[in-house]
Amino acid sequence: MKGPNLRLMPALLIMVMALGLIGCGTQIPSGHRGVFYAKFGAGTEMGTIYQEGFSWHLPWNGMFVYKVQLQENKETLNVLSSDGATIRMEFSVLYRPIMSKLDSLQIGIGPNYYSVSLAPAMRGTARSVAGRFTPEEIYSTKREELSAALIAGLQEAMADKFIEIENVVIRDVQIPQKISEAINFKLTAEQESQKMKFTIEKERLEADRKRIEAQGIADFQKIVSAGITSSLLRWKGIEATLKIAESPNTKVIIVGNDAGSLPVILGGDGK
Repeated sequence: MKGPNLRLMPALLIMVMALGLIGCGTQIPSGHRGVFYAKFGAGTEMGTIYQEGFSWHLPWNGMFVYKVQLQENKETLNVLSSDGATIRMEFSVLYRPIMSKLDSLQIGIGPNYYSVSLAPAMRGTARSVAGRFTPEEIYSTKREELSAALIAGLQEAMADKFIEIENVVIRDVQIPQKISEAINFKLTAEQESQKMKFTIEKERLEADRKRIEAQGIADFQKIVSAGITSSLLRWKGIEATLKIAESPNTKVIIVGNDAGSLPVILGGDGK
């Protein structure tokens, strides 16, 4: 039995060494970066951010791994509007740690930076910003402006915390029922008012069009009337008489008995 046991010893030693070597390193997944920590050395290694892949180190040292991909966290808060109404807001914050500053983030806050730093700042900023708006503005008219103010406030709060704020998305806003009914009534009334203004403006423009058209017709008649004289009418009558006289149809032409009379045409059988 001693012989086979001795032959297994090299294999066991290789296995133990392999396991030991595996324990002397950290696997950094895709979308993550690492910050090295030397237990018996200088502690956190500043100035070097470790890339994806397997990084070797002695078993008593360590590697703090940070996710650098864009992350989302949802929050639901009760905030007060400018007039003291309680508003329930649900929103998401999109963020990531600044990759080149992971060593500073590790020193200053650590891997649990969301709950330690970002979440409290987000809640405080949300309550502060919401207090600038009325329930109607939060509910409908100024939601984009509210979101922009949240982003600006969080970016300022996280500027020295090495956390990048990508966006803040307001997902839902719930206001007291009575306020909601009042807002809906007001919005409906405003829509009706806008519709009435549009109708009145349309009718006014149509009246202006008809007035301009009538004035144009009146101006035209005035110009034409001014150009029609008795002499012109007599001349046109003579021209017409001459054309009729040249016609092969039978007719009787009676010339008027004064200078102002026009010829009178009496029937013709048209044969």
